[in-house]
Amino acid sequence: MKSNIVNLAIFASGTGTNATNIIQYFKQKKTANVALIVCNNPNAGVLKIAEANSIPVLLIQKEIFFKGNAYVPELTKHAIDFIVLAGFLWKIPAAIINVYRDKIINIHPALLPKYGGKGMYGHFVHEAVLSAKETESGITIHFVDEVYDNGKIIFQISCPVYDNDTTETLAKRIHALEYEYFPNVIEDVIEKMK
Repeated sequence: MKSNIVNLAIFASGTGTNATNIIQYFKQKKTANVALIVCNNPNAGVLKIAEANSIPVLLIQKEIFFKGNAYVPELTKHAIDFIVLAGFLWKIPAAIINVYRDKIINIHPALLPKYGGKGMYGHFVHEAVLSAKETESGITIHFVDEVYDNGKIIFQISCPVYDNDTTETLAKRIHALEYEYFPNVIEDVIEKMK
């Protein structure tokens, strides 16, 4: 890191609600700057958010991401110090993990190790939690390693699951936890890294 301000790349695949929250949070802080949005979906809402906030975008292709250089040169060009996954649906390749070991974190909408792994994202997670008749769910923020949803857990917080919950009502409570805690946890991890 060249200065005390850490350059973040947010990897996102969808609407970008968590990305928006993180961008707004760090506009008020001196610890980090969202320097790049990395996206694998040309129709994702996060691209409009990047444009509205004058943040450069790197639109990635599967072939280069998994079999090429994994866009490491582009991340280097943007002086990226730290990566945040905010609803990014592809597994991070070893080429990126090796360069950013312990500098990539993800948020997962359940209490890992339950309801994690390939294909477990968004409403699929909430459906599984409800089908299992769990009494609580929550969020997990963890470091990213070579296995889906496997890295060291940094933070977890739970919320109740009610008998009359639907995937939508549960998702709403989970999103509220994400918005409240994710930016703070990112900042804490960055501060410890300095």
